[in-house]
Amino acid sequence: MARKTPLYEGKAKQLFEGPEPGTLIQHFKDDATAFNNKKKGTISGKGVLNNRISEFIMLRLEEIGVPTHFIRTLNMREQLIRAAEIIPIEVIVRNFSAGGFAERFGVEEGLPLPRPVIEFCLKSDSLGDPLISEDVIFAFDWADPMELDEIRVLAYRINDYLCGLFRGAGLQLVDFKMEFGRVFNEEGYEGIVLADEISPDSCRLWDTRTGEKLDKDRFRRDLGKVEEAYQEVARRLGVLSGEGEFSPIEEKAKKQPTSKPKTSTAGRASERKKAVKPPKPAPKKK
Repeated sequence: MARKTPLYEGKAKQLFEGPEPGTLIQHFKDDATAFNNKKKGTISGKGVLNNRISEFIMLRLEEIGVPTHFIRTLNMREQLIRAAEIIPIEVIVRNFSAGGFAERFGVEEGLPLPRPVIEFCLKSDSLGDPLISEDVIFAFDWADPMELDEIRVLAYRINDYLCGLFRGAGLQLVDFKMEFGRVFNEEGYEGIVLADEISPDSCRLWDTRTGEKLDKDRFRRDLGKVEEAYQEVARRLGVLSGEGEFSPIEEKAKKQPTSKPKTSTAGRASERKKAVKPPKPAPKKK
């Protein structure tokens, strides 16, 4: 097998050069971090589970018309994805108060919000992933108003679908984090796609009956049984059997073309003007 060329290594994943132009290989690691990389550890089998869960969710989102970077799964830990210029913004959707949000506003965890709340953070561990406003996003040209409108619409749509998906598995989607990127084809700019992953690493998931946390908060808060929580989410979604074996995902859903059409942002220029960058900006390639 040909040796893969490494391009980037993050906290939970590695990126390698893909076998075809415009593609990358995304490798899921067992490494776990919290509090902006201040707490580190390993969750045995997490990479395998997150790869499988994210594949399942990305395929479901594609079926309802949400454009993603996902092409196909290569093996237990790796996916073939479209190369995207990552927008250095973490998009957080909150349905209930939890974590830093609850602390910030002095409310108890688990308080239902009257409507989903979207927050934006700069993707930068060195700066502590600070909350940012739309005006700051536009000032540094991280995204233009038309792109941010599209991201917001996609975020609400994804949240609406995932709330129903997880509810059917006996899970409450408390909040979750997403990343988006720009993809390009031979003719230039093509559109915005959902990138990164959707998994218990990026979602807060609580059992709807007991309130038990089944996500990375078990690692953050030293609650124990972290591997079991990830396995339980996989089982409830139907990608892991009761015996610990992976269940097949429908072949018809997996047959995705490499150059699948994406929703584009109307009127967007293919060339973006140079912007003033903040200290230590997030990597632009993924």
